[in-house]
Amino acid sequence: MEIFADSCCDLSPEQISKYHIHIVPLGVFVDGKSYLDSVDITTPELFEIVKKTGDLPKTSAPSTAAFIEAFKPYSEILYISISSKLSASNQGGLIAAQNFPSADIRVVDSLNLSSGIGLLVLKAAELRDEGKSLSEIEAILNDSVSKVNTSFVIDTLDYLYMGGRCSSIELIVGSILKIRPVIDVHKDGTLGVKEKISGSRKKALDSMLIDFKKKLPAIDLHRVFITHTYCEKDAEYLKDELLKLAPIEEICITHANATIGSHCGPNTIGILFLTK
Repeated sequence: MEIFADSCCDLSPEQISKYHIHIVPLGVFVDGKSYLDSVDITTPELFEIVKKTGDLPKTSAPSTAAFIEAFKPYSEILYISISSKLSASNQGGLIAAQNFPSADIRVVDSLNLSSGIGLLVLKAAELRDEGKSLSEIEAILNDSVSKVNTSFVIDTLDYLYMGGRCSSIELIVGSILKIRPVIDVHKDGTLGVKEKISGSRKKALDSMLIDFKKKLPAIDLHRVFITHTYCEKDAEYLKDELLKLAPIEEICITHANATIGSHCGPNTIGILFLTK
């Protein structure tokens, strides 16, 4: 059985290799050029281009042809996609699967993004390695989709503004008041503003820790992700604080790839976990 995800899953290269995950990259378009996420552009390179040109990156789902080419060598596949409410990747995978009537290809809609997808991908890989069947894993993942908790702090409103996700007035007011929104992924796979934190960045980081502590009795402590756009010190701070709160078996610190970076900007950081 082969497990596929798109590049929005924000797993580290080491995790992708260790768990034998196939990644189908999304497209990133910026400054008149097209790139494949994590293949020929990194998140720091993307931010540098935006800084120099002021051009907002755009992203695109993998083509159906890209999925067909990726699926072609295999007869048993599980593909876990970014939320169908946020990208056409899920639809591309479903259409591609129809081209292989003799293969068993299942597509699970994560209704999530970033390492919220990654949590499901690694869960699937562990179940596969335990000997679970494709049907069993699909059923467990579909049950687990609603148990993924994803929230992250946006440090700058510039990318949201350039992408039309906040007004110029909100940008000005937010900049003056140093407002940092905490975004979460709703259970229907859409995004929403959970909280608006004014003041220091540490206050915004601590708001996620407070939320984690509130939910602690229900949290699956097997694995927790801290995913960020290259703010290493903050990631280490959150890791240290989380370990003070609970005996988490594995805390995975990963970098958000260029697709996620295109929409959230530099110094974004989130805590992602499953509940029981």
